[in-house]
Amino acid sequence: MTNLIRIDDEIISSDSFVKLLKLSGRFDPLIDDIVQEKLAVHSAKKLGVKLTPESVQQRADQLRRVNGLHRSVEMKRYLESMRVSPEEYETYVAETLCFEKVMEQVVTEDKVEQFFRLNSPQFDSIDVSHIVVDSDGKAREIMAILEDEPARFAELAHEFSIADTREHGGHIGSVLRGALRGDVEAKVFHAQKGQILGPFASPDTTCFEIFKVNEKRPATLDETTKAEIRRVLKEQWLAAQASEHRLEVM
Repeated sequence: MTNLIRIDDEIISSDSFVKLLKLSGRFDPLIDDIVQEKLAVHSAKKLGVKLTPESVQQRADQLRRVNGLHRSVEMKRYLESMRVSPEEYETYVAETLCFEKVMEQVVTEDKVEQFFRLNSPQFDSIDVSHIVVDSDGKAREIMAILEDEPARFAELAHEFSIADTREHGGHIGSVLRGALRGDVEAKVFHAQKGQILGPFASPDTTCFEIFKVNEKRPATLDETTKAEIRRVLKEQWLAAQASEHRLEVM
């Protein structure tokens, strides 16, 4: 156990620090990031990824400049302040570089395009608005009005909705598949432009939601879609790698 911080007479140890991270919800995301990088390092060895001393030094120099450390004496003090040896720092830089090199092989443009061809409906989007009220009766009254006067949707959202979108006439904006609850999504994504659907009760029946489909946008392989596919490919690869190792959080 190592003491990390002193605030007056209070000392925060490494054990206390870990507990604080867990209680604040910051522990798991941090562990996930570390595991991802370590899995990539293991995979890099299997894939035969080679790092030259020059590439590691170049990345170390980049990180040094990012941290405003322009002289060797400043870098030395920086490492000493963190109680990190030059060898440990070099290992960290090399592993970071390994992670990037492996990701370049895992997430290529060809793989992104292939994933899109096989899964393009997953990236369809719709532009929707909604009205959220706290009773089924009120929701049905609003639906009755909208059946005769659909153009009043934004007006009714502003007047009756309890959602924070009320100031914008109930407008949510563009959503991808997976953003809405399963049973609601199936109906909303199959609706026609301009169609109003609902009311849909929340699982605990404390609120009721009405949707209007403003636009339907078939999937296109734009930069936003590419970024999402890269994320999915990365997560799938990491999950596959994790299944090949014994992972245990101590």
